[in-house]
Amino acid sequence: MTEHQQDHAGSLKSYEEARDWINGLIPYGIRPGLERIERLLEALEHPERRLKFIHVAGTNGKGSVCAYLQSVLQACGYDVGMFTSPYITKFTNRFQYNGDDIPEETLLELTNTLKPHVEAIAATELGSPTMFEVSTALAILYFGKVAYPDYVVWETGLGGRLDVTNVVNPVVSVITNVGHDHMDVLGDTIEKIAYEKAGIIKPGVPVITAVSQPEALAVIRETAAARKSSLYVLGEQFHETMLTVNEQEQAFRFEGPFRSVEPLVITLAGAHQRTNAAAAVMTLEVLRQYYALIVDDEDLQRGLQQAKWPGRLELVKQDPRILLDGAHNPEGMATLAAALKGTYTYGKLHLMIGMLENKNHRDTLRHILPIVDTLIVTEPDFRRRLAAGQLHELASSMPECKASITVESDWRKALELLEQRTAPGDLAVVSGTLYLIADVRSRLLYNKDSEKGW
Repeated sequence: MTEHQQDHAGSLKSYEEARDWINGLIPYGIRPGLERIERLLEALEHPERRLKFIHVAGTNGKGSVCAYLQSVLQACGYDVGMFTSPYITKFTNRFQYNGDDIPEETLLELTNTLKPHVEAIAATELGSPTMFEVSTALAILYFGKVAYPDYVVWETGLGGRLDVTNVVNPVVSVITNVGHDHMDVLGDTIEKIAYEKAGIIKPGVPVITAVSQPEALAVIRETAAARKSSLYVLGEQFHETMLTVNEQEQAFRFEGPFRSVEPLVITLAGAHQRTNAAAAVMTLEVLRQYYALIVDDEDLQRGLQQAKWPGRLELVKQDPRILLDGAHNPEGMATLAAALKGTYTYGKLHLMIGMLENKNHRDTLRHILPIVDTLIVTEPDFRRRLAAGQLHELASSMPECKASITVESDWRKALELLEQRTAPGDLAVVSGTLYLIADVRSRLLYNKDSEKGW
């Protein structure tokens, strides 16, 4: 940074100041549309144009697919940038280069570069760029002007079509699945949500999907055909077959249009993770075929096996056994319930849950309540939290609920209670919003507070 920039009256002096300034934009909300981010990138001379993006959208599984892609590409010797949200422990987690967070001093420097441009746009009819828009621009600046990765694994924030991340032109697009989430923004039917996700499909850019509902798939097919994009659908052009499964790992066979590979082993639990891994492998296969990506089988195997994604069926404690899973929509919770029934053995199942107010709670709880022995309802430390009392009222009124319910709005006390009641041989699960998962994870693994956020 030049002396001139440092002396600039409006410049930020520390990482904390930079982070707080970006988070200070949260009140501007999530405003769909690309005008502000386009204006920002124009002012920065389009650093995104020199990067190869792998764009990943979907209701659930986006983060896991990103983790598989990042891990395998790195195992193959490529430099990889990754932009994901929300973050689990620290704001810098969102911007990764070869698995490491952006250095705090780099984030400070780039934020100071962005700030005058953000303020200039704020003074126009477009209004201030949002927190997510500024974070996205920051990621593009970091990858395009500082780190120069070979590939950027690029996760959408919300939806696809009008999502800020859609400002880039990727080399390949991935749509993991379509479910009932963010319906207040994306629409109230599977078709409408699929239409938003399909918005990331670019003319001539191949697209991989594991979407299974016929009505959602029809929308994606139509969009891909209109944009002349080759479409690879799980169950049609590529397949995965389970070979073995236990609590520690699972193995599967991948069959694609170009070749088959087995065994591929992953340590992330649940049948849905085989689906996510297969989508990632198909994406890499397309890159091999179209972009001469070099992927040796042993690097593919090592990369998949080493992939980790916090807060998704993550066993964070052995005594008592505590699993964390950020299932916060109906499909996510159905997936969690299936994994608990299919992968784990336990005496009693104890669930602690906290939610945000805007979610589809009845449909979400319906999937998990039938298998729960005791339930603790709590609240995340977050501005849009759902009151524990309301969650209790809802759960206790549902015919699926056989569990005894405890209300404890302080999540720290709720966690102590959960640990006390989980006997040897039982299983404790903490689920719901990732804001709660982030705090519980920090408490159990590092015993300190996290700076979580969207």
